[in-house]
Amino acid sequence: MDIHNIRAFLMVAETGSFSRAADKLFITQPAISKRISTMEFSLDCQLFDRLGKNVQLTQAGAALVPSYQRILAELNESERIISALRTDVSGHLRFGTSHHIGLHRLPPVLRDYTRQHPKVELDIQFMDSEQAAALILKGEIEIALITLPDTIDKPFTTIPVWSDPMQCVVANDHPLAKQKTVTRKQLAEHGVLIQSHSTHTRDIIDRALKLDSNIKIIMESNYLETIKAMIQNGLGWGVLPESMIDKSLHRLKIRDVKMERHLGVLLHASRTLSNSAAALLENLKNR
Repeated sequence: MDIHNIRAFLMVAETGSFSRAADKLFITQPAISKRISTMEFSLDCQLFDRLGKNVQLTQAGAALVPSYQRILAELNESERIISALRTDVSGHLRFGTSHHIGLHRLPPVLRDYTRQHPKVELDIQFMDSEQAAALILKGEIEIALITLPDTIDKPFTTIPVWSDPMQCVVANDHPLAKQKTVTRKQLAEHGVLIQSHSTHTRDIIDRALKLDSNIKIIMESNYLETIKAMIQNGLGWGVLPESMIDKSLHRLKIRDVKMERHLGVLLHASRTLSNSAAALLENLKNR
């Protein structure tokens, strides 16, 4: 089976469109159609149902997706092994990161890295932790810089890089800013702008503040810059990393509450890193 045909098949399956798949692979739509037709002729079965502008996997097509993803991951692994044999740090480095790390932690790291390894071409993708894990598993990115979970399952492993203390904050003219200390009950009387459910950061906040379903949620978002802007304008209280708190915000003193998350690297424990990824990892370990 031609590897280009497999790439085309998986991209059409992912996008649900011949034209979008062609755009992502930087080839023409007729070329995509020809590759899929070649596969269907070779396998003597239809892989997609053509439904107007969209396409949908048939039962046979859906059955092929897992095995073809493994084939592609193995091919990428082979290419990384060969790349690792080279002594120079060069090539294409694709990795994922959260928006917060990309804005507040990565710039000085990447400044030093690109000065040390000018031959490396960086491809930085912003994503959440769950998406990063899925892309690492498929071999589409090598590493990710994310908020680390308390526990991690195989085949993943994590490397802590930064500690990230967090505090409850309000605007300077918010009613809670007048209080010397604030109780959890007082927090519950005011609206909150908070991180989304199913994130490690939200889990830390919920445990520390013992938040329940009665909390008045004004907005949930994974974008901390948006949460900060809303808090600055007096729309409610929230929790932000220390690195984002400035004079426009007031820190709330809450007895017996300490919140801290850990930021770092997520990677596949058994996968060989390219020289460019290994060099970035070494740079992070030395921070």
